[in-house]
Amino acid sequence: MALIVQKYGGTSVGNPERIRNVARRVARFQAQGRQVVVVVSAMSGETNKLIALAKEVQANPDPRELDMVMSTGEQVTIGLLAMALKDIGCPARSYTGGQVKVLTDATFTKARILSIDEANMRRDLDAGYVIVVAGFQGVDAEGNITTLGRGGSDTSAVALAAALKADECQIYTDVDGVYTTDPRVVPEARKLDAITFEEMLEMASLGSKVLQLRSVEFAGKYKVKLRVLSSFQDEGEGTLITVEEEKNMEQPIISGIAFNRDEAKLTMLGVPDKPGIAYQILGAIADANIDVDMIIQNVGHDGTTDFSFTVNRGEFTKATAILEGVREKLGAREITGDNKICKVSAVGVGMRSHPGVASQMFKALADEGINIKMISTSEIKISVVLDEKYLELAVRVLHRTFGLDQEV
Repeated sequence: MALIVQKYGGTSVGNPERIRNVARRVARFQAQGRQVVVVVSAMSGETNKLIALAKEVQANPDPRELDMVMSTGEQVTIGLLAMALKDIGCPARSYTGGQVKVLTDATFTKARILSIDEANMRRDLDAGYVIVVAGFQGVDAEGNITTLGRGGSDTSAVALAAALKADECQIYTDVDGVYTTDPRVVPEARKLDAITFEEMLEMASLGSKVLQLRSVEFAGKYKVKLRVLSSFQDEGEGTLITVEEEKNMEQPIISGIAFNRDEAKLTMLGVPDKPGIAYQILGAIADANIDVDMIIQNVGHDGTTDFSFTVNRGEFTKATAILEGVREKLGAREITGDNKICKVSAVGVGMRSHPGVASQMFKALADEGINIKMISTSEIKISVVLDEKYLELAVRVLHRTFGLDQEV
């Protein structure tokens, strides 16, 4: 019997009527002879409300207690969905992360899954139940409730699919698949029928909000077949995310244009040009648990060099304060920062076999008078940092340049 894991986000379960819609969809799948495990998020806006509540009580909420508060959002949804299923004659059982035994490390508010005990779920599935699991949460070795960080319900769903060796993991969102870029920026954006894990990883890491990065990594690692669908449409195949590249002669070189507004750039000027400098600068940033994205070190002259890197905009103030301390220690000249930048990227496995993609991209931007501040590349991606005001223009231009407006 086929086993599928379905995940529904906050918008899909945003009110009682939508929860009933999800119940009807799940019941249809079960009636077709499939075993179904459903993973749900908190109702839309609920997690933010709980965080705000915690901050009213404690300005910087204690991470353990914050997880205790936040995990209640999903607990409400699983109970309501299980009730909705029972109401239409579909036997269902709700489980919190702890009841499943989703074992995580003890990093509160952004825990990582270590293992999943699927025995209880298997028993109930074999008894004909639909299993409704609270996404985004687990427990550590001491039984403390933990949460997996933003978008963690996607990761929960993929991890459960891997543990249960499910035939497919379906992620239901408010969009009907993965698009060549954000349709709100480029109305001509097209839905992709299929995309490789590599491409999806790049898109997710570059700011495409359809799937959470960790869930894509997880799915790629455990070869979980992943499909993105709309919870508001009954028809449609969505987008399949696969391990294999489509062996298609007409496969476009570029699959999508991703972008991220939440970028900030920091530069330390007049850094002594000697071994270990990069470590001293970035080590301090890493110790503060701040992710660094692009890094550029200029060619040294007069015994000094300039060192630039980008961080998430939300970490800009914190990173600047840390750098100030490092600057004094190193004897660097000054620190400059810019938090009005964005990153735009072209992604596609076709780049491997097609030279000239970078020059095509740079020419298209130059023709529009858009100045590039930083560049980084990987085997299947080219990213540029630009002034934020050029973001939408750059995305539209590149989308057109690489022929993504056309039906393939």
